[in-house]
Amino acid sequence: QIRLAESGGGLVQPGGSLRLSCVVSGITADLHAIGWFRQAPGKKREEIACISAIRHGATITYTDSVKGRFSISRDSAKNTVYLQMNSLSSEDTGVYLCSADYSASACYGIDYWGEGVLVTVSS
Repeated sequence: QIRLAESGGGLVQPGGSLRLSCVVSGITADLHAIGWFRQAPGKKREEIACISAIRHGATITYTDSVKGRFSISRDSAKNTVYLQMNSLSSEDTGVYLCSADYSASACYGIDYWGEGVLVTVSS
């Protein structure tokens, strides 16, 4: 059974940090482009970070609003992708979801999705 399971969300104060995990089962994370998306209240779902399939060099991209603050990484042995989030602000509040697209050079959000985890940045 294919599953993407996010964890690590919660309530954090502005300026704080969180690390999200996307544990992948049933497929090999390295063979997929794995993306982190954010669904903020009242806004469209947006791609936050992406790491391409290994055949495309595991290329990493970020949306402009998180560059320098967020970092995506993949642990092949654990079949897990992480999103380290630093210097969080209220604008980062939302549900964070991970996606997987087979053999892709970018994150299209077509093949597989997790259910998401809530991140709330508030004092």
